[in-house]
Amino acid sequence: MNIIIAIVVIIILTIGIVWLIDKFVPKKIKPVINILLWVLIIFLGYMTYMSVYREIEFNQLKEKRFAVVIDRLIDVRDAQLAYKDVNGTYTDSFDKLINFVETGQVPITQRRDTLVLDEERTKLFGGVETMKTLTLIDTLSFYSVKDSLFKGSDRYKTMMNVGVGKEGAKFKLQAGKLEEFSVFEASVEKSVILYDQEPYLIEKENQVVSVDGVNGPSLKVGSMTEVFTKGNWPKSYANKE
Repeated sequence: MNIIIAIVVIIILTIGIVWLIDKFVPKKIKPVINILLWVLIIFLGYMTYMSVYREIEFNQLKEKRFAVVIDRLIDVRDAQLAYKDVNGTYTDSFDKLINFVETGQVPITQRRDTLVLDEERTKLFGGVETMKTLTLIDTLSFYSVKDSLFKGSDRYKTMMNVGVGKEGAKFKLQAGKLEEFSVFEASVEKSVILYDQEPYLIEKENQVVSVDGVNGPSLKVGSMTEVFTKGNWPKSYANKE
């Protein structure tokens, strides 16, 4: 935006100079100077247009690439949630996560309450039968993680790959404990996704703070600093959840 403002100011100043020349410069020199100045005005106008157009193109490209990355981060998140259901914690290894998706079976359970004799309280009350409630969890069957989450697709085998931007780029996967809670985070820097774009546009994107933008320098799901399993993308990507 600063560049655009500067160019617009220069154009206005140039037009003012043309007017001054028209008023005070000798007629013999006027044609040459006027041509040069108008060439400068046209050039600056073109630069202004291109700076705006580049930003429009950048935003369109950014949204397409972010959409691809978000799809993959959601796959990672869903696989991690299933992994935790079975193993009690998240993993920081894509190899383990992929192997789990390939072979993992998640139990389908049913909770039910039943009354049983509370022997200690029965003795305490002199033989008067006292009952207590126990919650039992029955395993009804199992479902395949691969079939449930990926429905015949093998895209889980490459879920570690960012898929767009810098060739060969992979997500950073972390897992651990936050007090007694398990947490995980999968992330990639925006500069990796947009590596082939103008540096000033990438830097501007890294500084985004908006309800309609992806805040911060990375695109990620989960968090290592709070118990959170959603992504940091905005409501405009709500259909990606």
